[in-house]
This record gives sequence, structure tokens and C-alpha cells, in this order.
Amino acid sequence: MDFIEELTWRGMIHTMMPGTDEQLRKEMTTAYLGIDPTADSLHIGHLCGVMMLRHFQRCGHKPIALVGGATGMIGDPSGKSAERNLLDEATLRHNQEAIKKQLAKFLDFESDAPNRAELVNNYDWMKGVSFLDFAREIGKHITVNYMMAKDSVQKRLNGEARDGLSFTEFTYQLLQGFDFLHLYQDKNCKLQLGGSDQWGNITTGSELVRRKLGGEVFALTCPLITKADGGKFGKTESGNVWLDARYTSPYKFYQFWLNVSDADAEKYLKIFTFLTKEEIEALAAEHAQDPGARPLQKRLAKEVTVMVHGEDNYNAAVEASSILFSNKAGEALMKLDEKTLLDIFEGVPTFNISKTDLENGIPLLELLAGVTAVLPSKGEARKMVQGNGVSLNKEKVTDPNMVVNADMLIAGKYILAQRGKKNYYLIIAD
Repeated sequence: MDFIEELTWRGMIHTMMPGTDEQLRKEMTTAYLGIDPTADSLHIGHLCGVMMLRHFQRCGHKPIALVGGATGMIGDPSGKSAERNLLDEATLRHNQEAIKKQLAKFLDFESDAPNRAELVNNYDWMKGVSFLDFAREIGKHITVNYMMAKDSVQKRLNGEARDGLSFTEFTYQLLQGFDFLHLYQDKNCKLQLGGSDQWGNITTGSELVRRKLGGEVFALTCPLITKADGGKFGKTESGNVWLDARYTSPYKFYQFWLNVSDADAEKYLKIFTFLTKEEIEALAAEHAQDPGARPLQKRLAKEVTVMVHGEDNYNAAVEASSILFSNKAGEALMKLDEKTLLDIFEGVPTFNISKTDLENGIPLLELLAGVTAVLPSKGEARKMVQGNGVSLNKEKVTDPNMVVNADMLIAGKYILAQRGKKNYYLIIAD
């Protein structure tokens, strides 16, 4: 496989420095991509860069993932309107380990292959450098005029930021340039990968290598991923879509991909999966025949969920997704964990009842129209039950005289009541 050809048809190249293609065809090349360690999980905004690293390794080259422990203590002004909170070393080390575990799902860190991936942290080589050493060895090679011309600096200085640009942030591109210089010297790294918003920082690094050592290095960026409607990719009402199940459950992760628009689904299949051009074209043709069946979205959601969370979590997410639309989902519902249940029924009305009362048994009509207000009155509740209009845990209830007890609790705490086809209520036993 040819790395540039592969990324080109997938729409994953934004800007490339002249000579990059020739360098990659000449020899196995080492490239690095920087990852911000301000959280102990990656989110899907990181995925395009991670996929670049994986393609790079699949094409026979050596990827380095650089966790910006030092630069993360400062904050990159690129695309930001405010300065970041600064992290302490213990937090950064914790975040680095968590990120490496996630990256191991995409990259081979463990084999004896000459192109096995490496994880490095720029704090390791920056922590011992004094300010005077940095000013003398790095700062003197790059002029302020050169640094001022960068878009990221200009935007902040021209009023996009409330408080302007701090000196700390202004030095960021020099620090990132120092990374490229160090990795070029230490690991013969000749290529830096990144998002298009990083072009200014990356080219500062290539310029530093050229001016200080006379070396030739290269750069390639991917486009920032967008949605067809102009909205920000990877953001939902509740924030980022994380790769860690503690922050975004596999069900919600699966649902994110399943619900992308037709216009975005084909593009995302190229960027976020390893399906071939022919496979994606076949799916697009199938989708054109029957858009309602949504084959593009279903395959996208499957590929990315399996890649990040594994086959079992994917299957569980599919089963959980069917619960809302199936009248025979009682068994699946009882298997749900609490987080997934709350994700599926996010926003439905809730009622709290006494767990002790439930253990003693609560008559059905009392449950529906006494201790809760699922129905306005016991008379209305009786009528709805007799008319097959009430379900508990997705099972129809037909006997108005039944008694509900703790055996019906999902995850030891919840009962799902349904009135009619679309009105759901969560009863919480505390």
C-alpha cells in the first residue's frame, strides 16, 4: 500500500510539503503525531489523526505518538479563543498511560517489527532544559517576525481572544518545533502529521531543523472533519464523544455514528474505517437504492464501534438500540446495565418510590396512579390496562389486580413503565 495514495482517495490530505511523497517511497520513514493529554481519554476529534498513524504503519512506516506532557502544560493557541488550564505532572502521567491503552487498539506497540509504534512524552526531554538553554539553542534560530506571521498568532492578536495572547502561548510553536528537532536527532523522524490547524506549528519545526542542523524534514496535515450542515463534528448536546466507555457508553458511541446524515456517512466511512474503495462504493450504491435502510450508517457504526469497543459491546449496543422499537424486548431490557438503560431513556420522566414498599409488593394501579403519576387516576389506569395500553419492562400487563414487586427491577433499581406506544417513564426504587 502507498500511504499518499491511500490517504488521497480517502480525502484525508489537506496540505503536504513538497517532497513528502518521494521521501515515503524512498525508505521506511518515521513520522510523529502530537496528542494533547489534557484528558485521560481520546475523543473522536482525535480519530482522524490516529487513523493516519494506523495507515502509516499499515503501509510499512514507523509511527510515533507524542503525548504533549510539556506542551500540554502550556496550551496551544491554534483554533482556541482562551488559554487552557495547566495540568500538573501526576495528572499528565496518568493521562498518558490511559491514552496509550486506547492507542494500542489501533497501533502495534508490542511486536518485534522494525516499524512498531512508539509512544513518547515531550516532558521527558524538555523538563531538564533551562530557559537560558532554550533561548540560546532554540530561540535564536527563529525570528519573531516569522512567528508573528502564523495564522494562529494573528487570529488571537486581532481580537478573537478576549485577553490577547500570553507569552507562554506565543512560545508554543517553538516548543513544538523543539519536538520535531529532538525526534529528528534522536529517532531519525522526518515527517510530522497533524490536523490542518497545526500547519503553522509544524512548519516552524521543519524550519528549525533546517536552520539548526541543515536537515530536510516533511509535513502532512489532514483536514479538520466537518459535518455537511456546518456543525462541529464530534460534539453532541452532552459534549465530546469519548473513546472511553466511562465517559461515552458503547451504546451512545454506536448511536452517534448510526445517526450521522447521508451526506456525511460515505465521507466518514472513508476516514474512520479500513473498508476498501470498492466496498464503500458498493455500500453507497446499495444506499442509493434504499436510503431508508441506511446501510451506510449501519456499516459505519459497526466498523467504528467494533474497532473502539470490541464485537461484544457492538452487539450489546445493537440489541439495546432495538429495545425502543420492539414490543418483545423484555428479556434484553432485563440484561441492561444501569448506564446503558439511562442512556437509552435519557430525558424521560422519572418517579421515585420506596424500595422497601416495592419489596413488600405494590398493587399495579397504586403504582401507576398513586405512588407515581404515570396515569392521572386509578380509574384511568384500570381502563388503560384492560385495553392493553400499559407495559412494564416492555411486557404488556393485562391484570389490573396484579402486584408489582422487586423481582421486576432492572439493574436492581428501575422499572420501565410505558403508556401507549411512545410514552415512557422510569420508576426508580430508592
